[in-house]
Amino acid sequence: MQKPLLPKDCQLRPALATDIGPIRRLVWSARLDPTQIRWSQFWVIEQEQTIVACGQLRVFPGAQELGSLVVKSTHRRQGLGTILAKHLIQYASQPLYLECLGQHLCQYYQQMGFQIVEWQALPRSLKRKFGLSRIAKTLLRVPIVFMYCPETPNPIGDAMD
Repeated sequence: MQKPLLPKDCQLRPALATDIGPIRRLVWSARLDPTQIRWSQFWVIEQEQTIVACGQLRVFPGAQELGSLVVKSTHRRQGLGTILAKHLIQYASQPLYLECLGQHLCQYYQQMGFQIVEWQALPRSLKRKFGLSRIAKTLLRVPIVFMYCPETPNPIGDAMD
């Protein structure tokens, strides 16, 4: 798969404290969990001084989570989400996981190297974080998928407790 190029008028950069408002608005617009937004863990794509995409690497003991990956609706289908996700994968310093909703997103992340992982294989720190999702998946049959990216540091077995 060919790596998409960032449009000339866009810039990929670490978030600044002043970016917290636009990041929150993007996360809320996608109906994602707004409770763990820490600007210092985010990267953004900016176009003409407007944040059009964001994503973060949340840090947990023994693992990281790719989360809050959002592209503004007016800027989708340009490869910005893929560029940002691949950057975060390369930037990860620990085993990288994510949770996603539905088969479409699962396939999207599989194209970037993520693999479906069972609950039992998650590190303890992420089992606590993903606990409510597991309940929704099991009891309510919400199509939540847990995934792991083997291209990140440390083999999966090192991250498990």
